[in-house]
Amino acid sequence: MEKANWSSPVAEFIILGLSAYPRLEKIFFALILMMYLVILLGNGVLILVTILDSRLHTPMYFFLGNLSFLDICYTTSSVPLVLDGFLTHKKTISFSACAVQMFLSFAMAGTECVLLGMMAFDRYVAVCNPLRYPVVMSKAAYVPMAVSSWAIGGTASVVHTSLTIQLPFCGNVINHLVCEILAILKLACTDISINVISMGVTNVIFLGVPVLFISISYVFIIATILRIPSAEGRKKAFSTCSAHFTVVVIFYGTLLFMYRKPKSKDSLGADKEDISDKLIPFFYGVVIPMLNPIIYSLRNKDVKAAMRNLMAHKCFTQ
Repeated sequence: MEKANWSSPVAEFIILGLSAYPRLEKIFFALILMMYLVILLGNGVLILVTILDSRLHTPMYFFLGNLSFLDICYTTSSVPLVLDGFLTHKKTISFSACAVQMFLSFAMAGTECVLLGMMAFDRYVAVCNPLRYPVVMSKAAYVPMAVSSWAIGGTASVVHTSLTIQLPFCGNVINHLVCEILAILKLACTDISINVISMGVTNVIFLGVPVLFISISYVFIIATILRIPSAEGRKKAFSTCSAHFTVVVIFYGTLLFMYRKPKSKDSLGADKEDISDKLIPFFYGVVIPMLNPIIYSLRNKDVKAAMRNLMAHKCFTQ
């Protein structure tokens, strides 16, 4: 039968999560908890060393510090609630808390899209115009670049969250792990054309434009590196960019899968939602923030040296 054409004010939502897979809930509780602790430790340490070690007061590490703080904020906005849902039978969330979670998740995702583009520009200048790097990437330039990333992501999230919470809903059961905008839109019992169009525009702004910019940047970076005469010089130049490129591929690959056009529903009104549609977005929300400090920073010799100096200083003062 078709979805009933009625709506009523929603005070709270029921999040199904993995309630149909009780054994998986226990497995994923332990797995996600360990990942969350690694996220807090890895990103927290990175933020600490970039603040305390003056040698890391450079644009690249400033952006990395922002990325780490962003990852902590994103995971903290959703992971504790998901873990609580795995342990309790009550899987409800208030309407206002759901709206806050939607805002934070979308804002953090949008901010990271723009921030990765800013970081690509930083690597482009460092490799292709090293003599002008101190002038182009001065503090007066890279601080506003980071601030604008947060502002753009936050503004887009305000727009999408506002459009979503104003919709009338024909139900309050979210077939997802968290309050995710696309999952909420499936509960709407009115035309969501505006939401779909705005989501498409956002995809272009936060996916298409940064990916195009990053791709062009790396074309110039690779061309410049290949012109370096010494093998050691090429290796060093590649090493400064390989981590960023790896993070970009993982991040955008997952995000492109997530934020495509909302799925249509079948004639029975049932969402064609399986377990992979829940876990893949959560892969973005947990695994990628865990990998970022490992891939991009904690394997970096400058960060390792800063961590050793910090530990040595702590031991010496004790």
